Parts: sequence; C-alpha cells; structure tokens
Amino acid sequence: MKVAILGASSHIAKDLIASLAQSTAYKCTLFVRTPATLEAGVQTIAEREGFPVLDYAAFDDSGEFDAIINFVGVGDPARAVQMGQAIFSVTEQYDNLALAYLRSHPACKYIYLSSGAAYGTNFSAPITGDSVAVFPINALQPQHWYGAAKFQAECRHRALPEAAITDVRVFSYFSHRQSCEARFFLSDILRSLHTGTVLEVAPDDMLRDYLTPADFMQLIDRVLQAPPGNDAVDCYSLAPVGKFELLAAVREEFGLKFTVAGEQARVNATGPKAHYYSHNRRAEQLFGYVPGDSSLSGVLREIRQALHARD
Repeated sequence: MKVAILGASSHIAKDLIASLAQSTAYKCTLFVRTPATLEAGVQTIAEREGFPVLDYAAFDDSGEFDAIINFVGVGDPARAVQMGQAIFSVTEQYDNLALAYLRSHPACKYIYLSSGAAYGTNFSAPITGDSVAVFPINALQPQHWYGAAKFQAECRHRALPEAAITDVRVFSYFSHRQSCEARFFLSDILRSLHTGTVLEVAPDDMLRDYLTPADFMQLIDRVLQAPPGNDAVDCYSLAPVGKFELLAAVREEFGLKFTVAGEQARVNATGPKAHYYSHNRRAEQLFGYVPGDSSLSGVLREIRQALHARD
C-alpha cells in the first residue's frame, strides 16, 4: 500500500513512520515544508526504506497513493499559542490539499489526525459516545481556536459522505522520541529525569489517557486495512492515569524528584481539561482496535526507552 504522509516532521508522524517501516505492507512518501531539515533519524529511515522525502509543491506529481495520512498541525502547546489565528488557515490549507486529491482519486483513503480538543470545553467528565462538542460561541478565546479548527475540519469531512475519510482524535500521546523542550507534562517529567532536577507540579489532579506508538500503529493499520468508510474515532488505551498516580510510579521506578507547589505559569493552549480522555469505543466497533497498553504501562515503557537511549 502506497501511503502519503503529510506533516512527516511532527512527533507523532515520526513514530508512525518508524512503525510503518517495520512492515513490508507499506511504502511511504514523506511530505514536509523543507526536506533538508527533516530530523536525522527520520532521514535515516527514509533512506534505508527508499521512502521519498518531498516538499508539498511536489504532491500532485508524486504518483498514485492508496492512502493519505495528514499530521499537519500543532504538536506543542507553546507553538499553538504562537500560531494564534493562523491555526485555521494552516489546518484548512493542508486538509484541502488532501481533499482535492480524493476528488480526483476517489479510491484513496484519507486519515486525518484530529484531536480530543475538537470536543471543545466538554471535559468536566470523560467523553462518551453521546458527548457533544461545546464551544462558548459568545465568548471565544484563543485557547479555543485549536479545537475549533479541528472541529471545522471534521465538519468538512462529514459533509463528504462518499469519501473514505477517517478522523482519528488523539487525546494525549507520548513516546521515547518526545522532545524534552516541548511544553507537555510528560516532557517536563522527562527533562527532570535527564537533568536530575526537582519537578514542581501544581496541586490539582488531572486524568489523561496516553496513547503510545504500538497502539497508535495498531489503530492506523486497522483503519488502512478496513473497507472504506467515512467516520471519526477517539483514541484510547486500556485505562487512563491520574497525574499523581503517574508521578508516584515514575518516582518509584526512575527516582523522579517532585514537589507540589502553587499554581505555576503553565502553557494552557487549549483550555483546562480535568478529564481529557474518552470512553467512546467506536474504534473497536468499526475496526476491531483493542489497545495492548494502559496509559501507565505505555508511558513507563517509553520513559525507560528514552532513558536507555540517553545512556
């Protein structure tokens, strides 16, 4: 199967490229703004597997694809703040690139990396199959823009029921390739482990469902191999994890030092999310996806791998 990867330089895309490279079923073409700046590790995989690395100007002339996976977006909350309203035009530009290809190649599948943020501000309780997207339409703020852009894209996709489009809503994701410089909670943990410094955390708890590369690859593989359809699914592991449960486990296994401090200046690009995870199991109903890891087991394994790579 020939797969076009849009946004191949993103963190989650790099993990999937490494996973796809382990399967003989997939031949990838990687698209980025500036091919020469693609991370060395991904360049090595591309050269070894014969995956072309191209800029977007070459997309229309780069051959026939059985599937497109669109990772273009914002992976780091700090960058989401910097982008501001540009998130709307960037999201639409690359989504339209894929949709135009589908119009002339109707047999092609399109997987769009959406986000749990598409549900808006609806995270006082876990998401379910009956949840609705909630946005304060009369009081929209910049922290709502990322989720609204994803919601808009999903609306465009549902308006094309004949097209083979699957929106995959990622809530939280972590791997050993995560940059310590990113502004995520798990990046802060990883940075403290690398430097031996004490991590300061706010007193509020939060529940997250962290997907890791193996389960993400399983879900994408199942979507690619399934009959074409037009739908959206939420990502999930076997179980979510609370912030302090995770901190205690990382302290026990890796010696993390942390202290509970007052509210710190945190990047909250998409608004507060006390229960940022989903009980919606449509991915199992549609594609037979059953995760192999819980959030805790997956995160601990990826931290272990990150620390081992550092040694």
